[in-house]
Amino acid sequence: MSDQKIEEELAHLRRVTEELSDVVARQADEIDRLARHLRLLMARAAEQEAAETGGTVFADERPPHY
Repeated sequence: MSDQKIEEELAHLRRVTEELSDVVARQADEIDRLARHLRLLMARAAEQEAAETGGTVFADERPPHY
């Protein structure tokens, strides 16, 4: 393979790597945003359930039959 062909391939791979890095960064931001939103929704659901049942909700607690 000629030096020019190798340099072209390297430049292409660098560009693709940068593009993929940008995609991963955007996805990480979106995942963080969705995780915050999910925590908010879970808190609202727990508040609503507690208000309806008059008790405390332990969403992460296993049922007693385990």
